[in-house]
Amino acid sequence: MFFIRHTGPALSPFNAWIISKSLDTLGIRMDRHCSNALALAEALENHPEIEDVKYPFLPSHPQYELAKKQMKAGGGIVTFVVKGGFERAKAFVDQLEMILYTSNLGDSRSIATHPASTTHSKLSEDERLNLGIKPGSIRLSVGLEDQQDIINDILQALEKTK
Repeated sequence: MFFIRHTGPALSPFNAWIISKSLDTLGIRMDRHCSNALALAEALENHPEIEDVKYPFLPSHPQYELAKKQMKAGGGIVTFVVKGGFERAKAFVDQLEMILYTSNLGDSRSIATHPASTTHSKLSEDERLNLGIKPGSIRLSVGLEDQQDIINDILQALEKTK
């Protein structure tokens, strides 16, 4: 049984029911997020237009062994660095067709963000680099869409921004 601590205004009975019903399928949805994220990470790992891919279930990840011991799956977030820096990364997210571009992550739909121009834009470039955020870094909250549709959207945006 899940318990949700809610500190805001009282939930309506309908909203409480919606939350309760969504918990019934949470495990299934998370399995899909994770399998889609792994497929995307694997597809991007050796792509010539990608500088780096971070995903805990890739053997190239520095904490891969620890992740495999502690986690059932690698999660729904993939971080990658587009070659070409800040301007290319901005152009890349603008070329995404199916994947949404926003500074929020976590939805049933795939969402991309460019931390250097959104969530971490108030930091200096040196501060961002110290946090591992390169100018071309993209964070993708991988959704429940068809795996190949997600990969294809990323690949077409990479192609358009060469």
